[in-house]
Amino acid sequence: MTVQSTSEPIRLNGGQALIKSLEMEGVEVVFGYPGGAILPVYDPIIDSKIRHVLVRHEQGAGHAAEGYAHATGRPGVCMVTSGPAATNIVTPLADAYLDSVPMVCITGQVAVASIGTDAFQECDTTGITRSITKHNMLVTKASDIPRAVREAFHIATTGRPGPVLIDIPKDIVDANNPDAYFDFTYPPEIDLPGYAPQPQPAPANITAAVELMKAAERPVLYVGGGVLKARGADALRRLAELGNIPVVTTLMARGALPDSHELNLGMPGMHGNYTAVTAIQRSDLLIAMGARFDDRVTGKVSAFAPDAKIIHVDIDPAEHGKVRMPDVSVVGDCRLAMEAMLSELAGAGGAEAFADHTQWRQQLSGWQEKYPLTYAPSAPGEYVKPQQVLETLRDACPSDTIVASGVGQHQMWASQYWRFEHPYTWINSGGLGTMGFSIPAAIGAKAAFPDRMVWAVDGDGCFQMTGQELITASVERIPIKVALLNNAYLGMVRQWQELFYDERYSEVYLSHDTPDYVKWAESMGCVAFRVEEPAEIEVAIAKANEINDRPVLIEFRCLSEEKVYPMVPAGGSNDDIIVDPSQRGDAKGTVDPSQRGDAKGTVDPSQRGDAKDSEGAAQ
Repeated sequence: MTVQSTSEPIRLNGGQALIKSLEMEGVEVVFGYPGGAILPVYDPIIDSKIRHVLVRHEQGAGHAAEGYAHATGRPGVCMVTSGPAATNIVTPLADAYLDSVPMVCITGQVAVASIGTDAFQECDTTGITRSITKHNMLVTKASDIPRAVREAFHIATTGRPGPVLIDIPKDIVDANNPDAYFDFTYPPEIDLPGYAPQPQPAPANITAAVELMKAAERPVLYVGGGVLKARGADALRRLAELGNIPVVTTLMARGALPDSHELNLGMPGMHGNYTAVTAIQRSDLLIAMGARFDDRVTGKVSAFAPDAKIIHVDIDPAEHGKVRMPDVSVVGDCRLAMEAMLSELAGAGGAEAFADHTQWRQQLSGWQEKYPLTYAPSAPGEYVKPQQVLETLRDACPSDTIVASGVGQHQMWASQYWRFEHPYTWINSGGLGTMGFSIPAAIGAKAAFPDRMVWAVDGDGCFQMTGQELITASVERIPIKVALLNNAYLGMVRQWQELFYDERYSEVYLSHDTPDYVKWAESMGCVAFRVEEPAEIEVAIAKANEINDRPVLIEFRCLSEEKVYPMVPAGGSNDDIIVDPSQRGDAKGTVDPSQRGDAKGTVDPSQRGDAKDSEGAAQ
């Protein structure tokens, strides 16, 4: 981000200085909710060019800021008052922290002299948020506000991105307080001696990584959200193509390589597709690029990719060796690391420097053909299958449509069945798994790109948490579209209870009919439709896509019994992957052992090519 500078000092109070500082950082929109302690800042924002979006709950402000950041790569900004407002925004801060989302959050605080007295709406905001922010600070002098804002944006956007919180006592921004005035200048530079991210990777480590890549016979690029944060999609494509290396894109990296690309195997993990999961398991080299070996991807760590050497590229030194000890550790920016690898490989002969991956690719193609994502369509007159909804929606929308999802079954189906052809078109809550994320996040993305189509894919459980933000979308004229997959249950919890708790469905039923989602959406200023059988899906989506002057919601009545497959049981090995019933060969639903090679689900030895069967090794 280009930061402006000021020449001559101007006399401002703290509230004016805060808004002026945001303007200097190029902030276009702030998502917020006013209250007593932050009220002095809401007066000068009237005269600012910054757009303020008034949400209906502080959590919505944080998630909207996240959606803006996901879509643009620029920091999202939210502003709320003290006490309960600050605690309401804790969830978005934790969400942004786990998913490395650049965000600057400004909270009001009681006057400096009242801090520690249990004053009205006081809480220890910096103490509460210390473990879920990249950095936070309590500013106690008005003249420190410009420096605090400058530092916050720098920290949020450099190194591993993340949320930064600035806590502002009421008296230092109060226009009626003479001590709140000072000669404002915006610092062109900052001095943070304890903060020195190292984006440039060490050449020796790049060389060591390249040597492993050249020798590998069954390599896999395991791509995480760090590649997108580094704006590394182009470098990833060039590296994969040069080495003919298959790619798996985690939930946070969907779109980093187009799904249509022949090297893209799709999403790995607990609900990843069979080929992506098994490719990692059978690889002899795992190139982890901006990924953190999350438990949803690894499954049982001791059984994860047992024969693979590991190259780990990540800008955060704390991630290296945290879960899996790498053979080569590359600390640095993913894009810079991939560009350095490409440069070194060019000097080593380019594509000719790699081992032949033909047999490996053939094995992967065989798995793709045998175990594709699949589902049984619903019969005429039945409620709809969510997979069919998403396939129809996908095919009816432009390829650059931005999709935001909530958390649960609908999130997994969206990631599985949408085809992501562009980076930064998939917005979801990965690490924290925050229900209610999609509606406000979609609002943030649409505020950033008003001319792009933005769909929120939500479940009935998620929608009941933050659905009120459709009022924000209506009043602020941010016309998002919502596909509400209503299966009358907390679907993912129900799935686990059916499979692992002997069908003891404890506290998961929500009802198809209460609330009436169409009436609720209409009361919030939206156009709304209800779809109850497959024949209605395409028509409803076409109608929704034609409406661009207000938010639209389609409630899809979905079959309650539908489950997300494939699935790796919690705590189990990725070799225990459970596929769709139509593809099963044993009572547990795992792949037929006669088609795998052994009871653990490994590949037939004649097709394997690892240390356990050298005769079948890929040449």
